[in-house]
Amino acid sequence: MSLHVIILAAGKGSRMKSDTPKVLHPVAGTPMLHRVMSTAKRLAPEQLHLVLGHGIEAIQDTLADQWSATNIVQQAEQLGTGHAVNIALDHLPNDGISLVLYGDVPLITVDTLEHCVAIADAGELGIVTANMSDPAQLGRILRNDTDAIEAIVEYKDATQQQRAIHEINSGILAAPTHLLRHWLSQVQPNNQQGEYYLTDVVALAVNDGVGVQGIVVDDENEVMGVNDRVQLSQVERILQRRQADELMRQGVTFADPDRVDIRGTLSCETDCFIDVNTVFIGDVRLASGVVIGPNVVIESSQLGAGVQVKANTVIEGAVIAEHCQLGPFARIRPGSNFAPSVKIGNFVETKKTTMGAGSKASHLAYLGDATIGCDVNVGAGSVTCNYDGVDKHQTVIGDGAFVGTNSTLVAPLNIGAESFVAAGSTVTTDVEEQSLAVGRGKQRNIAKWLSPLKRKQRTSPDR
Repeated sequence: MSLHVIILAAGKGSRMKSDTPKVLHPVAGTPMLHRVMSTAKRLAPEQLHLVLGHGIEAIQDTLADQWSATNIVQQAEQLGTGHAVNIALDHLPNDGISLVLYGDVPLITVDTLEHCVAIADAGELGIVTANMSDPAQLGRILRNDTDAIEAIVEYKDATQQQRAIHEINSGILAAPTHLLRHWLSQVQPNNQQGEYYLTDVVALAVNDGVGVQGIVVDDENEVMGVNDRVQLSQVERILQRRQADELMRQGVTFADPDRVDIRGTLSCETDCFIDVNTVFIGDVRLASGVVIGPNVVIESSQLGAGVQVKANTVIEGAVIAEHCQLGPFARIRPGSNFAPSVKIGNFVETKKTTMGAGSKASHLAYLGDATIGCDVNVGAGSVTCNYDGVDKHQTVIGDGAFVGTNSTLVAPLNIGAESFVAAGSTVTTDVEEQSLAVGRGKQRNIAKWLSPLKRKQRTSPDR
């Protein structure tokens, strides 16, 4: 039978104290709702159905092309989870399976959901539960003497004895759509909240003789919902540690796996080392033997085998070949493309710059819109002046060239192979191969020169 996934995301989330809809708050760099949608998509459903209310326009604006087939269902009045699912069912065929998820439960796994769907595919009702150390005010699972599930009771409607139960309802369930539609048509708001509870379908299924199976998750954190920023931070750390653990199983060493943030996708080959307080954003790929120092930020970049990134370096949108050394305190901006064994030292910034094998800029340089050949040395304080106030211009430096300390290279400019730019030069015209460029003002030495301070002291009336 075809699978349809209903994701409930209509609540305001007032406890977040935010103008941003709750389900758009990020976990590991991705909105919670998008994480739930991505997990659901791995089940290959016929369609996703989002039930939205508060912040509907803001949420729709975040749905990129990959979610273009998502059906948006508006819940104008929030009358409970049963009401939300019921209005979504108007868009579903009767002969399929319905899986109900929540936009603020981002840690749910594919394995758990597959198990839940399999139960529904067999004609029964599958519900996801957890044994919580602190069940707080979550709905409780009621079982009979044979340990079969009989019903779910919401905390506000539960007796003291029922509140002592530690098995809770996650809210996630799967059922044949025609049965779910039949049960929801019988649900009434006979509770303290005056809402239509989705949980009431459990007792209705039991009354109809339909089997109810609970999938008890091994890790209670899997069904943890986010209602405020404290819980958001808890979910963040759980997911970060989950990602770090998986990478360690693949051969990565972390100095401290609790002090890393992966806000996207980090793929690593074997024997990589990652130091503390590192942040990875977007799609980052590390080849074998890469060493990342402390306080490093890497975004949407590829690093080749044996690359060393030293402390406090920022890399964004770059392709770094094997055995390069970057930092400390380097900034590698988008469009930087380095061949093997390039060295970028402290306080060097590059942008849209290609560097050939073995080239180096060891300290205090800016290289923007430049094509630099192999075995080029760029001295401290050197700058490619790429911007004239209107347009950007290219600097091309040939193989084996040497750019002396404190050189200013005014683009557009070509510096030939094996040429030499004298320290302190401002170069405005092309330099031929194997030539020396000297662009300095003529030096004058003035004998017996007095500084302004000494002149003032000589003319002071106190003397």
